Amino acid sequence: MISALGAALFAVVRLRARRGIATATQRATYDVLHTAGLAAEPLRAGLTPASAAKAVRHLRTLVGSAGLALADQERLLAIDGRGGHHADQLVAAAAGTIRARRSTVLGESELRCDRVDCPVRGAVIAPLTGPDGRAAAALVAIADDQPAPGLVQAALETAHWAGAQLALAELDSSRERLARAEVRALRAQISPHFIYNALTAIGSFVRTDPERARELILEFAEFTRYSFRAHGEFTTLAEELRSIDRYLTIERARFGDRLQVKLQIAPEVLPVSLPFLCLQPLVENAVRHGLSRKPGPGMLSIEAQDAGAECYITVEDDGVGMDPAVLAAGIAEAAADPIEDSGQHVGLSNVDERLRSVFGDQFGLVVETGLGSGTKVSMRIPKFHRHVRASA
Repeated sequence: MISALGAALFAVVRLRARRGIATATQRATYDVLHTAGLAAEPLRAGLTPASAAKAVRHLRTLVGSAGLALADQERLLAIDGRGGHHADQLVAAAAGTIRARRSTVLGESELRCDRVDCPVRGAVIAPLTGPDGRAAAALVAIADDQPAPGLVQAALETAHWAGAQLALAELDSSRERLARAEVRALRAQISPHFIYNALTAIGSFVRTDPERARELILEFAEFTRYSFRAHGEFTTLAEELRSIDRYLTIERARFGDRLQVKLQIAPEVLPVSLPFLCLQPLVENAVRHGLSRKPGPGMLSIEAQDAGAECYITVEDDGVGMDPAVLAAGIAEAAADPIEDSGQHVGLSNVDERLRSVFGDQFGLVVETGLGSGTKVSMRIPKFHRHVRASA
């Protein structure tokens, strides 16, 4: 009985031990992927002396060279291992490689120096090229012997991979610039269409109701402060709704009882992060293009519901609506040339594009409308999404 139990325990222990043992190939694969991941993180921030200094040690491990440097046409950005005293020669060779966009192998004759004990005998210089073939920097693999074919191939492949990481960094930067440009486009839309009407409405109360005029000025100031803030691509639903409330306070001063508003917001979705100025253009479109053209009173409804891992938001009005075919054509034209559009479609197209670029194509706007039937615009926002965080 005891011996049988002991055998069973021994078998379990051996089984668990086997599960923990990786083959040499698996271990090598893991080491390469792990090292590549460590090098990728600083490279994805763009190539600067600081990011190069963080990446070169890991790149040297990938190449397996005695030394490794990253250089542009004027200087060594960073170096790890041997070869620092050959900086001038390496920079000159790197500049030629970058201009020609072709790799170069240097021998001992090209790397002579006055040091008797110099261990450097060669180097492989490979351009860091992007998808368009351009190169702004080079990888320099330094050898303590004539560079062997294996080192040459490792340097070329690592340079190609590093160039792809820098291309992704440039793509991320381009997306950020595009997002800022899109926000500026929305701000430009707000300026002519709302500010004049807001000031006119405030001016109408200056003599008849100075206290009301003062309150409206404060609301207007807070609204513009939020809309034209200089930082942050994201905000919270609570902040966006607070700004919308100020906007509607001013619009109600213009329209009086003609503008009725209904809010239905689930408290648990208030902290959800979403693109800055994501809801306000939809509300402005509902008031300006839907309700202002409707005879008599109109209702604007804003709802935000908790839908598990997502937040479901709708902006709906019972205004004049529009022909869905005309709307689709207008959105397409706005996406192609937003400068020439009148404004309504710019807001919808802009918000739709920003939602899709941040969260994915499945999170674009859904618009339901018809002539005389009002308009309902819906969106889904993930409660949690990588890299999406509201600014303080």
